[in-house]
Amino acid sequence: MITSTELASSIRWHALKMVSAANASHIGGVLSMADTLAVLYADVLDVFPNQINHPNRDRFILSKGHCCAGVYAALALRGFIPIDELESYGKDGSRLMAHISHKVPGVEFSTGSLGHGLPFAVGKALAGKKRNESWRTFVLISDGELNEGSNWEAVLFAPQHQLDNLVLIIDYNKIQSLGSVKDVLELEPLRAKFEAFRWAVHEVDGHNHNSLRDAFDNIPFTKNKPSCLITHTTKGKGVDYMENELAWHYRAPNSELLARALSQIEAKKP
Repeated sequence: MITSTELASSIRWHALKMVSAANASHIGGVLSMADTLAVLYADVLDVFPNQINHPNRDRFILSKGHCCAGVYAALALRGFIPIDELESYGKDGSRLMAHISHKVPGVEFSTGSLGHGLPFAVGKALAGKKRNESWRTFVLISDGELNEGSNWEAVLFAPQHQLDNLVLIIDYNKIQSLGSVKDVLELEPLRAKFEAFRWAVHEVDGHNHNSLRDAFDNIPFTKNKPSCLITHTTKGKGVDYMENELAWHYRAPNSELLARALSQIEAKKP
């Protein structure tokens, strides 16, 4: 079984190649959430690559659907799709669209327009709760996505129905498409906002696998409350020239920059 450390490096490596080959975007946000994805798919999620519709599977929803290259890589590395299919990312006729698609085995919900994933996840969790199901619903959203009002309706709804089978993960890299989060629309005090809405909240270093694993091991954080995990991350994590640089929300690395990035990722593999 692949470790979360190995999986994180491989997700970054494949995602960089995919985005470069497709001349696509959003690599910065892929790299910021790669460690969270790695811990989820290596150690946390109950998923079944050979039975993608297994009734007891955990439901994982990527609401920041523009960062799908990371999830596609994770799914390939876990055996949901062939690894060589990653080479088709973003190309005409490929099911690996540049925003996440439910046509891909292991993907629960297509997203792209921001603010849709959490409301959908709340519905999934409510259905599971009413049917006394054991599976859980995880949803990963971006910080800039919290500008969307539809999220806050869902945030208000979830604790009312005691959805302690729901886990919201916020990739808090503090940079969104057109600027820093604090300059576009300040979210702080973020933890206090969720606590005021009656969520149980933990904050962790989103690049520390042990901290992530410990947090997920303690879900639900409080019985009868939905769990919110705020992961403090770095946009472009793992590539020196991408870290905390707004440009890498939309840019794709050319062949020279790709080689430089891959050399750094390779060096970090165990």
